[in-house]
Amino acid sequence: MRDLDHEQTELHSAIAGNGGGHSGSDLAETRSELESLAKVASACADRLDELGVILKDPDVGLLDFVSEREGEIVLLCWHVGEDEVAWWHSPQDGFAGRKPIDWDE
Repeated sequence: MRDLDHEQTELHSAIAGNGGGHSGSDLAETRSELESLAKVASACADRLDELGVILKDPDVGLLDFVSEREGEIVLLCWHVGEDEVAWWHSPQDGFAGRKPIDWDE
């Protein structure tokens, strides 16, 4: 989506100038594709919310899952690239306060 947004900005600038070999239909096409992707992303975020998953940062794919540890509410934490949910943090500490999950506790 960022690439398309950047492309749309460049197309808009080119068309506003001398056209740069582009037409208004090129701009409309990128705008349509960007709007379509935004709808898909929004639907995905809504579905995660329905499942109780907290989307913390869509840019890196950072997700939190509400859980309980020793009677306290904690957030299990995962982001794209990690093989499994292996970290937790308190709601106050956030990502910077991540600690490894000790499944044997």
